[in-house]
Amino acid sequence: MDTTWYEAAGAGSVAGIAVIVVGGLVVAAVLVWAVRLGIRVKQAEPRTPRGGEHPTLADSGPVHEERHRREPAEVPRVEETGRRLTPHELGSLGSRRSEDQSRPRWEEGSSGSFGSGGSGGR
Repeated sequence: MDTTWYEAAGAGSVAGIAVIVVGGLVVAAVLVWAVRLGIRVKQAEPRTPRGGEHPTLADSGPVHEERHRREPAEVPRVEETGRRLTPHELGSLGSRRSEDQSRPRWEEGSSGSFGSGGSGGR
């Protein structure tokens, strides 16, 4: 009986298993290295503040807090310019401080949101 074929097949499977084992060892070594690197990086970072070391709010409340209403900058309409403006022609469209600084209130008879009933006549 010719056993050469069986011996070659057996040798190939042993080589394949050896490649898988070596590959697994390489992957495990890379993972161990990555964990050690992460530990070193974590130790180099400053520690987190303890409970009493966190900044606290002043007794008088937030400092330099201002409330004011802003008006949007109007974009020119096509009727005014005669053509559509491209985005680079608009430039920086910031807002400006409004002349009227009173808080807006709901109008009498207004529903306050879309589609929730109300008169709808405005």
